[in-house]
Amino acid sequence: MATRIEIDHRVRHPEKQGRPDNPISRKPAWIRVKAPTSATYNETRELMREQKLTTVCEEAACPNIGECWTHRHATMMIMGEICTRGCSFCNVSTGMPAALDADEPRRVAEAVAQLKLRHVVITSVDRDDLADGGAGHFVAVIETIRGLTPDVTIEILTPDFLRKPGAIETVARARPDVFNHNLETVPRLYPAIRPGARYYQSLRLLDRVKQVEPKSFTKSGLMVGLGETKAEIGQVMDDLRIADVDFITIGQYLQPTVKHAAVERFWTPEEFEELAAMARAKGFLQVSATPLTRSSYHADADFAELKAARLKKLAAA
Repeated sequence: MATRIEIDHRVRHPEKQGRPDNPISRKPAWIRVKAPTSATYNETRELMREQKLTTVCEEAACPNIGECWTHRHATMMIMGEICTRGCSFCNVSTGMPAALDADEPRRVAEAVAQLKLRHVVITSVDRDDLADGGAGHFVAVIETIRGLTPDVTIEILTPDFLRKPGAIETVARARPDVFNHNLETVPRLYPAIRPGARYYQSLRLLDRVKQVEPKSFTKSGLMVGLGETKAEIGQVMDDLRIADVDFITIGQYLQPTVKHAAVERFWTPEEFEELAAMARAKGFLQVSATPLTRSSYHADADFAELKAARLKKLAAA
């Protein structure tokens, strides 16, 4: 079966059009991936279209989409495809989102059932326009999935809920199996890379989840290649451990377009191994650090390892 390539002609980032162009660096051999061609990839894609669902796999131009969709692993992005933030690393469209779709939780749950998933990852755009930042919608999706497929474990990757009192607690009390929120980069780079976010709000979110639901697994991710230093990454790891975060992911930043932040350098596979060793030494239960690591990459297998690591730690206590 031939794979049809669709070209996205939308102006996805109007807020970035006035920026000077940053040439896109040629990727090293360890970053390159093959274009998706499998029949299962196309089946997964058609199911997303049939259920009118958005995936972060497509919207964020994830390099692992071919592998993941071939295994029927799609990360669904709820609350629309338009984000209220304009982060300089992100390929998701920026603008004013549409109203929430009350039928979306049902469609997500049905897609989870049709894909026969054991573990699902649900993420979203930032919805600063909503009073609760979309917390209630996250809860509706979690509860609807559990009602239809109670054995499926659920991982969520949420916005920071900045200036949305009570939103963190609302989602935490829905008890997702994994509560993920990515710090993305080191605090020094926030003004350039995550201008709408606040580093300590993101840390507070992760810490607050553990206060509300101490048995929840928490997870956070970093990109490298934006100009951070190894010492700064080590400090972020320490901050995450103080917040009792269980799982850290670290991957290479890839520049989506010439209007996005430039790749300062490509970290080598050997350097990723060093970062993984550093994270394990700091006490994370689970670490994934490779050039192609993304938040939801191999999430089902990682969740199984995360549970086993906790049981091993408790047994040794």
